[in-house]
Amino acid sequence: MPDFNLDFKNIKARIREHKSGLLDAHRYNHAAVFLPLLDITGGSLSLLFEVRSHRLTIQPGEVCFPGGHIKRDEKSPQEAAVRETCEELGLTPDALEIWGGLDMLVTPSQLVIHPFVGLLYGIENIKPNPQEVEEVFTVPLERLLTLNPLYHKVKIKIEPPEDFPFDKIPRGRNYPWRQATWPELFYEFEGRIIWGMTARLLHHFLEIVREAMTGR
Repeated sequence: MPDFNLDFKNIKARIREHKSGLLDAHRYNHAAVFLPLLDITGGSLSLLFEVRSHRLTIQPGEVCFPGGHIKRDEKSPQEAAVRETCEELGLTPDALEIWGGLDMLVTPSQLVIHPFVGLLYGIENIKPNPQEVEEVFTVPLERLLTLNPLYHKVKIKIEPPEDFPFDKIPRGRNYPWRQATWPELFYEFEGRIIWGMTARLLHHFLEIVREAMTGR
């Protein structure tokens, strides 16, 4: 028998010390993004978007926010969001003022996105990295609040591999696996389509803006 102590007091103390998180978080890919607001007209905010470079193999030409994968040596997701934004837009960290984080988004592809919002200073100093960014554009926040996104659902189905131990579960190969749906939003602005994870984060951010406007 292994040498361990099943004293309930020790277990109780350990549970109280435990900080809740995402189960198996280390098995997920983690990314951080920044939703950059700009005060272009003096008091009227706009949100900056990027168009991904056509040189990229993943999602070339799609609209996104600055951001990318979190490195192992980074102390926090916020640090990664700042680094990625600076690398993609040719800025220094002092050009960013982080206000705080939004809710994390966990995707079916096991990606956890940590979004942050804040101000970006010196739009005239932006020099997009051509390896990653095709172009940038801004949309007034007031205009974004008037957009009604298209809403669609994508089905997500579980497909066990052939070597799955079906004999160990009820009904074997006929087990009624649950199916899930994943919401897809589509925003359109002046011919540009904002969809996918970017649209989900935008929608979440705009909900918070509306709450702030109504004082809720």
